[in-house]
Amino acid sequence: MPLLIVGVGILILLLLISKLKVNAFLALLVTSFAVGLLSQMNPLDILDSVLKGVGDTMGKVVLILAFGAMLGKILEESGAAHTITFRMIDFMGLRNIQYALLITGFLVGLPMMYNASFLVLVPLIFTFAYTTKLPTVWLALPLCSALSVAHCFLPPHPAPTYVSFIYEANVNTVLLYGLIPMVPACLIGGVWLSRFSKNIQSAPPEGLFQERQFVQSELPGLGISILCAITPILLMLMGALTDLTFGPPPAKAELTRLGVENITGFYYHIFTQKGFSSGSSSFISSILTFFKFMSDANIALFMALIVAILTLGLRNGKSMDEVMKSSAKSIGAISMIVLIIAGGGAFSQVLKDSHVIEYIRSISGSIQMNPLVMAFLISSIFRLAVGSATVATLTTAPIMLPIMQQTGASPELMVLATGAGSVMWSHFNDSGFWMFKEYFGLNIKQTFQTWTLMESTVGLVGIVTVLIMSIFI
Repeated sequence: MPLLIVGVGILILLLLISKLKVNAFLALLVTSFAVGLLSQMNPLDILDSVLKGVGDTMGKVVLILAFGAMLGKILEESGAAHTITFRMIDFMGLRNIQYALLITGFLVGLPMMYNASFLVLVPLIFTFAYTTKLPTVWLALPLCSALSVAHCFLPPHPAPTYVSFIYEANVNTVLLYGLIPMVPACLIGGVWLSRFSKNIQSAPPEGLFQERQFVQSELPGLGISILCAITPILLMLMGALTDLTFGPPPAKAELTRLGVENITGFYYHIFTQKGFSSGSSSFISSILTFFKFMSDANIALFMALIVAILTLGLRNGKSMDEVMKSSAKSIGAISMIVLIIAGGGAFSQVLKDSHVIEYIRSISGSIQMNPLVMAFLISSIFRLAVGSATVATLTTAPIMLPIMQQTGASPELMVLATGAGSVMWSHFNDSGFWMFKEYFGLNIKQTFQTWTLMESTVGLVGIVTVLIMSIFI
């Protein structure tokens, strides 16, 4: 019966989004109440679950999303994204222009939302296509593959960050592991596949594209542009390497069992056990605690934002008022994404409180499918049905959570497997499909031959790489 309830809930969600065109946030709330009522929960208890799910989810991700959006806006308006792109092309040469665009997509796309980074970088694609006479789509696919992988695989993007909390995965480790499948996914899905698109003629429809001109003196330097883009990456990887070297800090109950009060005490315990002197252990544990603090996604993005405000904003001649107004606009742009993630948190909490998850956990031992493959398949089905990679990811995670816990699968790899499924089968119900089609002036067949094939290849290469990684992790 609980599985039937989940199935009915999924059908309701698909019907609301696909057929009735209800906004994903409202559809998730309606589905949450429907699942609760079908599970015979008291309406007031359902409401409590929804509010708790929304509150817990927002408490974990809202600052990450806000800081990321503000950082992305500053990178866009300061011309830092343009600097990175032009200098990458100059540095790597025309022969390697695809690889330069791929690296640019990664650097710009990691701190920026997909739609924002696409809109910032697409004008540069047309500029290069015009000046070099190279095929537009051939240039676009490597760039878009990097943007797509960053959006679906890597924190601090909303979906992988949210799912990391659902699976109780280490966000920093997810970022570190996510860099591994990103390389073959982009090289195969972006660079290699693009060779089949060289004969596709494309151009932006008249009136759709207007290039933003930057005077050379307005553009910031390459060093500071890259620094602002990769500061959160460097800080988060610092925490991941600390965890891989010394092990992730345990939960509070384990800290109590060890007789220590906090993470600093945990590291002190490690080094005293290794025979270090009290003074040395205290100093090293304080340094490692600082590393963990700075590597938290909230702090890493906040620090990158501060650096960007000071260097790309104030130092570029803008007033603090101008920088703050621009940043405020970016928050409005992500408001619906925040609400959709909040709806996903409500759905997840209702599944927990209705005891559906406990039932799935109880029968998961009889399920013979690899949990990574199952997460990939479920997420890809949602992607096919609803179009949104974010919705596909955050709907799959609470369903897969008990199976992951029962089978002992790596939480970090589960995040990547779910993300790989969410990038599959892009078609008419995906806004990214239409953006790619309209901006490059393609017909439907050409869009399937380029964009959809690239997205699906990225997903397939991603899950294969994750399965190979699971042999060693």
